[in-house]
Amino acid sequence: MSNQAPPFPPQAYPPPAPDQHPTPPPAGSQPQASGRRGPGWPGVIATAVACSVLSGAGTYAAVTALDPAGPTKPITRQAPAELPPAATTGDVAWAEVATAVAPGTASIQVQGRQAASSGSGVVYDDQGHILTNHHVAASLGRNATITVTMPDGLTYPATLVGSDVDTDIAILKLENPPAGLAPATFGDSDRLVVGQPVMAIGAPLGLQNTVTTGIVSALHRPVMAQQGSSGNNPFGPAAEAQYSATSAVQTDASINPGNSGGALVDASGRVIGINSSIASNATSAGTAGSIGLGFAIPANTAKTIADQLIAHGQAEHPLVGVSVGDARVNLGSALVSGAGIASVSEDSPAARAGLREGDVIASIDGVNVDSSTAVIAYVRSQEIGSTHTFTIIRDGEEKEIEVVLDASA
Repeated sequence: MSNQAPPFPPQAYPPPAPDQHPTPPPAGSQPQASGRRGPGWPGVIATAVACSVLSGAGTYAAVTALDPAGPTKPITRQAPAELPPAATTGDVAWAEVATAVAPGTASIQVQGRQAASSGSGVVYDDQGHILTNHHVAASLGRNATITVTMPDGLTYPATLVGSDVDTDIAILKLENPPAGLAPATFGDSDRLVVGQPVMAIGAPLGLQNTVTTGIVSALHRPVMAQQGSSGNNPFGPAAEAQYSATSAVQTDASINPGNSGGALVDASGRVIGINSSIASNATSAGTAGSIGLGFAIPANTAKTIADQLIAHGQAEHPLVGVSVGDARVNLGSALVSGAGIASVSEDSPAARAGLREGDVIASIDGVNVDSSTAVIAYVRSQEIGSTHTFTIIRDGEEKEIEVVLDASA
């Protein structure tokens, strides 16, 4: 994949890790994340299952492996059930939702030379494309062997079509897709509300077809997760690690290692997010588990990137053209946290819109962005060519500036 420039330069991305950040696990285990919105955040863990991990000393310790073999007898493929009516509050017929969405889900096994991992996926179309996370599909390299197990127990070989480290989205393709695939139905993640009931479905710890329920706990939660050092490096060869930036859907539905790449659906069974990471008090990814703080990539972002990966094998990202860092500024008697602009690139969207060095970005489209991480995550989730209202603080006054996002070079 060709290098993609981040919306902001590397010194602001990722932000410095807090002192209380847990010690990273050995190389080859599930990646840690450094994203946080405010003080006191626990570590954020990408939720793929590592079946064997490569330690820093060059040895590896095996844990419970998954059996990729499916049954030998033919099984009739289940057609998708009719989706129940949408709901945002009140009682939900989750049994009906689970039945309806199950045919559009998948379990993924990846076997590298010295390590293996597993995760979940979503049937994207009837051509055999499977949507999942970059850290599930591509973390062990392009020479890894990938298999996909469908809810009926049948397992198929698959290849990696493309992956995008910046958004943690990847597309697989079944080599010989069966007839009658049931693609998942996607909803509009921009219409989500806090408190809305949701269900996560996937293969936590290799347990296929597992569903858990909860609510949308928060929206536009900035999450930055370390993706390792392989694949597309947005900062060039000097950077040691790459990070995905997500303006995430937060949920208290139980999400555990192995849920990565699986669906977060609403009460009508429509996919509104792709589960990707969890916050954890664990000191390593290997001991992490759900504490009711799970994060999903919004469905609209996932679809935008997936369509590009299918068409071109790689994805472009929106560009603002500013260098930013965390900042606080007075507005009257109040103190505003935001992203301070350190420099503006020539002929960039920011320059054309009138953003200046010294401005502090306080919100975008009415969504508070109280750090450089929050700005990066929000911009990364938008479409190229879209127009957004940046609310800035300049010389002690609040101003609104319209910015049209370009594609990164």
